[in-house]
Amino acid sequence: MLYVRKYCSYVFYYFWFCTWQKTSYIWRSAEIIKDYKEGDKSLRLKLEDETVCEYPIDRQGSQLPFLRNPDILVGENDLTALSYLHEPAVLHNLKVRFLESNHIYTYCGIVLVAINPYEQLPIYEQDVIYAYSGQNMGDMDPHIFAVAEEAYKQMARDEKNQSIIVSGESGAGKTVSAKYAMRFFATVGGSASDTNIEAKVLASSPIMEAIGNAKTTRNDNSSRFGKYIQIGFDKRYHIIGANMRTYLLEKSRVVFQAEDERNYHIFYQLCASASLPEFKDLSLTCAEDFFYTSQGGDTSIDGVDDADDFEKTRHAFTLLGVKESHQMAIFKIIASILHLGNLEIQAERDGDACSISGQDEHLNNFCSLLGVEHSQMQHWLCHRKFVTTAETYVKTMSVQQVVNARNALAKHIYAQLFNWIVEHVNKALHTTIKQHSFIGVLDIYGFETFEVNSFEQFCINYANEKLQQQFNLHVFKLEQEEYMKEQIPWTLIDFYDNQPCIDLIEAKLGILDLLDEECKVPKGTDQNWAQKLYDRHSASQHFQKPRMSNTSFIVVHFADKVEYQCEGFLEKNRDTVYEEQINILKASKYPMVADLFHDEKDSMPAPPVGKGTSSKISVRSARPAVKAANKEHKKTVGHQFRNSLHLLMETLNATTPHYVRCIKPNDEKLPFKFDPKRAVQQLRACGVLETIRISAAGYPSRWSYHDFLNRYRVLMKKRDISKNDKKQICKTLLENLITDPDKFQFGRTKIFFRAGQVAYLEKLRADKFRAATIMIQKTVRGWLQRLKYRRMKEAAVTIQRYTRGHLARRLADHLRKTRAAIIFQKQYRMLRIFRAFQNIRQATITIQAFARGMFVRRVYHKILLEHKTTIIQKHARAWLARKQFLRLRCATVVLQCYYRRMKAKQELKALKIEARSAEHLKRLNIGMENKVVQLQRKVDEQNKEYKLLNEQLSALTSAHSTEMKKLKKELEQYQQSQGDGNQLVDLQEEIESLQLELKKAHSERKIIEDAYVKEKDLLKKRVSDLEEENALLKQEKEELNNRVLCQSEGKKKGLWIHNSSSNPGRSRAPSQLPCLLPASRGLRWGEWLHVTVPNPRGTCTPQICVQGGCMLPAASWAPILLPFLGPPRFCRVAPTRLWPHRKAACRCKLCTALVTCPLPVQQQ
Repeated sequence: MLYVRKYCSYVFYYFWFCTWQKTSYIWRSAEIIKDYKEGDKSLRLKLEDETVCEYPIDRQGSQLPFLRNPDILVGENDLTALSYLHEPAVLHNLKVRFLESNHIYTYCGIVLVAINPYEQLPIYEQDVIYAYSGQNMGDMDPHIFAVAEEAYKQMARDEKNQSIIVSGESGAGKTVSAKYAMRFFATVGGSASDTNIEAKVLASSPIMEAIGNAKTTRNDNSSRFGKYIQIGFDKRYHIIGANMRTYLLEKSRVVFQAEDERNYHIFYQLCASASLPEFKDLSLTCAEDFFYTSQGGDTSIDGVDDADDFEKTRHAFTLLGVKESHQMAIFKIIASILHLGNLEIQAERDGDACSISGQDEHLNNFCSLLGVEHSQMQHWLCHRKFVTTAETYVKTMSVQQVVNARNALAKHIYAQLFNWIVEHVNKALHTTIKQHSFIGVLDIYGFETFEVNSFEQFCINYANEKLQQQFNLHVFKLEQEEYMKEQIPWTLIDFYDNQPCIDLIEAKLGILDLLDEECKVPKGTDQNWAQKLYDRHSASQHFQKPRMSNTSFIVVHFADKVEYQCEGFLEKNRDTVYEEQINILKASKYPMVADLFHDEKDSMPAPPVGKGTSSKISVRSARPAVKAANKEHKKTVGHQFRNSLHLLMETLNATTPHYVRCIKPNDEKLPFKFDPKRAVQQLRACGVLETIRISAAGYPSRWSYHDFLNRYRVLMKKRDISKNDKKQICKTLLENLITDPDKFQFGRTKIFFRAGQVAYLEKLRADKFRAATIMIQKTVRGWLQRLKYRRMKEAAVTIQRYTRGHLARRLADHLRKTRAAIIFQKQYRMLRIFRAFQNIRQATITIQAFARGMFVRRVYHKILLEHKTTIIQKHARAWLARKQFLRLRCATVVLQCYYRRMKAKQELKALKIEARSAEHLKRLNIGMENKVVQLQRKVDEQNKEYKLLNEQLSALTSAHSTEMKKLKKELEQYQQSQGDGNQLVDLQEEIESLQLELKKAHSERKIIEDAYVKEKDLLKKRVSDLEEENALLKQEKEELNNRVLCQSEGKKKGLWIHNSSSNPGRSRAPSQLPCLLPASRGLRWGEWLHVTVPNPRGTCTPQICVQGGCMLPAASWAPILLPFLGPPRFCRVAPTRLWPHRKAACRCKLCTALVTCPLPVQQQ
């Protein structure tokens, strides 16, 4: 069996290109079905899918297809244990373990290869941690806990600091692996005191994920920065503290996200919790409303609740001792960045200048949240200052320049906040106890290559070059130590040295040096820098210039060639933020905001490497130093990253490293799906294949003498096994089986084999087993065949006996069933004919019934139709007659109404005349008296009837009591004389009937009494009403008499006014005062009267009542205008007041009328 590259028709020089681009497999398994002879041009192969193909052989090259490992080695948990160490063997072994066994961890020497399953596996519980604790690295299955336990054990045994380097590309699971390693240390090396430092170490993870992780196209929780966490231990190897360093935060993500990507998680978590009462002042809405969080499209992640994650982040802040005030300040700064991204910039003067409205809501929110001056920030966002030796200039900026400056400010604010949070996390994890040793966990980005590679990818790949160099040297060193320990003759092993590539990047006048030099040039551009690179490094083997571009360059890294676009390198390396904007932020009224930007040059250096050190918070001085305007950061991003990387390498070189390489199996994030192309690409990039190559260059297969003897003793002779010296037995066996002594070496405790020798031994062992198996199979098969023959003979005799009996029973049964069938047929035929006759008869009767019914219904419908027609005609004729009658009746009623109205008017007129006469009132009075007399008579009659009913009721009561006594006596006599029970029952029934009659009489009496009382009350009320009405009639009669008298006198003398004395104790007849208006004048209804009322003595107050209502107190000889409202009616009235608006309210003593009417008065 062997691995074969899938055939491609292109020449060998383009073989890898075609394999990656045109096929879906990197390697495929095949079997040779025809022996190969020297000189053959091709191999005849059969693939796994039973397809037969021809594989061409390159005659010029001696490279034949790679041989496949024996089945016993497939699925090994350590790749270095494979007999054939090459790329297809490694890939196949990882695929088998991942897909068939669901094992995500595999050793490759000192490297742990971790494949992301994209699924939560139950292999990280507390009991699993305790299971790996105290175990050697090879005793249990590969696991991240095994690597962590090995680091912990070596720290305790060798008293040397350790490092766990976790690397891989985005989405490979680096952050999760680092988190589980720290969980192992927190569980195994828990703190001895009550400081709960291990919980704080774990609590730092959600904070760093919130502010440093984001969704990318490859990973929903991708770390966009590198971090190195040092977990400190005391002499008893308990956790006492921790310290964190960060590397190269991806600041550009704050202001820009590609399609289907998100900004940092903290922005979306804060927007999801904006409805909380404490965040009302942040003026936040949903993430879709802000430019910095909506560029990637979808702002949510499937299966992730941002609001819930935000609560976990706040809890972690609290657990690390960050005050609530500091937490609110952090959230305000984050919210201000979102508002900064939504500023509306308006262009002016053909785009050379621009401005921001002072009423911009987001600008107001940005300034209020950061506590800075609104007008200053509005001005310096659109202007910049130039300082020369003579003068200082303030120049406006274009829209694009303002956008760039705004984005740079947003990135700088977030970067400073990120550093502040890291410092406070370190402060919370810091301890005053002396640190004895530490274990560092490095979560660093892996080698990256995209379609468009910029400054961030360049720095990441530069860091991976440094780590790969350190990794190669460490692997080579371990290999050398192993050979020296076993006393194997040492020969130089050639391995890839990437120092020239590193020199190309960081050496003097290297890429970074030329980049910093170009950044110092006032008018430096990316194109000029690219040209300098072409001129300087065109002869380097690791540097190439693309054919079709003058603004990009290619670096040949250890993993692959990467083409970098020069655009944006200078801007990102400078990381320019204008000093005027920083000064405004320094003057913030919030101390935390001012501290973020105060003395930045002191807060930028990386922390030292020494034990027990931690970052310190910068202290704000009382008087900041004066700086020149428009000064940029003194250290470029590339320079800072290079320094921090050198410090990291010094730390790693001073520790014992342990390597974890995370592999992303597919780009679709599907669970347990393995893409060979992506896996091989990452294996090359992370250095696993280089480890394999170094191991394969020497003696990759190693067996202890005991294991080798147990495995291959079947190849030995019996006399050799009887020897006691295992080493001599193994040496004798190998000398007989392998003729070339260079293919193996004997060490002190192990046997070392060249590549392929273990597979050869496995083949010999399999052949020996195959021969023995054939002999065993021959004997066993003969015995089984004889045993089978005897059993078959006995079974045949038994079957024949049972068969003959079965045939006889079947014949007898056939005869019985034939006779029964004839009888069944006879009965069935008779029944079938009878049922057919019954069906025909029943159908005939049914048809007749339906036919007769149809004819009868037709006649019935005809009669019914004629009857309905007659009824319709009757009703129509009646309706026409009624309509004519109603029309005539309406006309008659109209005539009667007109006639009756005329008569009613005449009668009304007569009644009005009659009503004014005294005779009519007299008749009414006489009628009322007669009614009163009749009602009085009716009351007397009802009283008499009531008395009569009372007498009857009393008589009935006395008669009933007498009868009851009589019956009781008779009952007693009957009881004494006769004991007959039936008579007694009759008497009791008679008594009960009499009692019922008595109750009925009582109820009737009560009803009569109630009716009498009600009728009596009604009569009394009616009498009182009649009396009142009689009194009113008498009063009206007297009034009429007075009016008649007044009318007769008024016709003679004019209008008279009644006067009464003002003395209440003295009564006298009213005096009559004449008016000045002569009586002969004709008066109309509503005419005003000019009345002069004389009052010579002043002792009386005259009043006037016109139509029963208008009254006015008159002064001496005061002329008054009164409206004439008809014939006057005079009566005595009480004095009233004259209202200021000249309206008089008065009440008449006779008619009791209250009237308010306007009375205009004129003074003369």
